[in-house]
Amino acid sequence: MNKMLNKILGGLYGQALGDAFAMPAQVHPDDTERCFGWLDSWQAAPADHIVHAGLPAGRITDDSEGAFSIAQAVIDEGAVTLAAAVKGLTTWYDRVDGDNSPYVGPSTRRGLNALKAGEDPRTTGLWGDTNGAPMRIAPIGLLHPGDIEGAVADTVTVCMPTHFTQPAVSGAAAVAAAVAQAMVADARLNDVIAAGLRGAELGSAHGRRWFGCSVSFKIEQALAIANSGTELRVKLRRLFDEVGATLNVPETVGAAFGLLALGQGDPKTTAILAANLSGDADTIGAIACAMAGSFAGFDAIPAADVAVLENDTVFQEYGVKAIADGLLALIQKSARIG
Repeated sequence: MNKMLNKILGGLYGQALGDAFAMPAQVHPDDTERCFGWLDSWQAAPADHIVHAGLPAGRITDDSEGAFSIAQAVIDEGAVTLAAAVKGLTTWYDRVDGDNSPYVGPSTRRGLNALKAGEDPRTTGLWGDTNGAPMRIAPIGLLHPGDIEGAVADTVTVCMPTHFTQPAVSGAAAVAAAVAQAMVADARLNDVIAAGLRGAELGSAHGRRWFGCSVSFKIEQALAIANSGTELRVKLRRLFDEVGATLNVPETVGAAFGLLALGQGDPKTTAILAANLSGDADTIGAIACAMAGSFAGFDAIPAADVAVLENDTVFQEYGVKAIADGLLALIQKSARIG
């Protein structure tokens, strides 16, 4: 397999892996442990799950669907544009009946309803401060192998319709930059993480000033916990209690980088850690495993887990391998023009 295609597929399948594997996790690690013990196998969502009740094992959620829909729109447009971002978001929102879906986040719903009312997409995201932006940005990073600045510039565009606040753009830029660096042949994990920190700083110069601590600070806090000498489960609990695992962008992105480091860039290990972290585990897992998959490549994802994803009817609807081919074609086109 083409090495770059291997990384693109790794990022896309990694996104879905982290999303679907962590989907059944409960809002608190104690609840997840009572329900599953150590969650290390594919499970359906519990009947009392606050968001995902009724979802079968292996089902992807809005984290992956939004990312895939944006990628499809960018491929159709031939470039990352504001129009493509709007098209990708609205197509996905209509597809899942977003007004009535329990999975759609508050910032996304607010921004998309404003778009549907005819408001300017350059202003509809000025209130968006939750983690919808970083959860679906990985395909933008895939388009920019080794180009952190380019990944951040396109991230700003994609964030605009729903999440154009400083913390949201900074968090999304951290993820896109890390993925961009992960796309480099023989990338080192430390360089991927450093790129994420650089992306967070570059992204913080964009978007409406808004409540929230520094994304870079939360990433560094999570990395310090991941690199501490304590036992694995203690580290996970510290990530949950000290960094946080809510819809707050610095928490989500910080925790995702902490899991990436804890899992040493391995997609399946990172997915298991995300599930046991709990909280907004599917989103944190989607982000962390998109980075891990881009870093380690599709070949690092166990074939049995690939089969679970490909058996999911929602995953099947998106034609993920065709998305990967389309992204590769855009990268090659950009290289020829450059």
